[in-house]
Amino acid sequence: MKAAVVRDFDQGPRYDSFELPFNEGDLVLDVLAAALSPRVRSGASGAHYTSKGALPMVPGIDGVGRLPDGQRVYFLGANDAAGTMAERALAEPRLTVPLPESVSASTIAAGMLPAISSWVGLTKRVPIQPGQSVLALAGNRSRGPRALRNGSYAGAALRR
Repeated sequence: MKAAVVRDFDQGPRYDSFELPFNEGDLVLDVLAAALSPRVRSGASGAHYTSKGALPMVPGIDGVGRLPDGQRVYFLGANDAAGTMAERALAEPRLTVPLPESVSASTIAAGMLPAISSWVGLTKRVPIQPGQSVLALAGNRSRGPRALRNGSYAGAALRR
């Protein structure tokens, strides 16, 4: 398959062939969209704290894909070396969420990581209690509004 392949951290990814390292239990999806987030860029350069330095690798941690049965899903990649910026990607079945056809794949791919980041922060890292407030610093673009909306879903009081 073709993918954005990193063979040297001092150079950007190149459009090249890449063999998926399939593991038992992984799903193979056709990728419809994958976000190019700061997290993905730091991974592609080998600078992210989770980077193991193994090359070659395909950047990307999540995306929108189509399962072999035709179902469209949001998914998290199952493999650090075989990311989501490719024609096909691997996903663990438990890390997929069915999606409607009515929303564009690129809109979903671009919006999920900011939404997940604030949700995890508000529900796992420092669980918000009903009635507490959420303050979003530098809350322009997508992260701030999503954090406030997620805070509301998690039980934060809305104040204007």
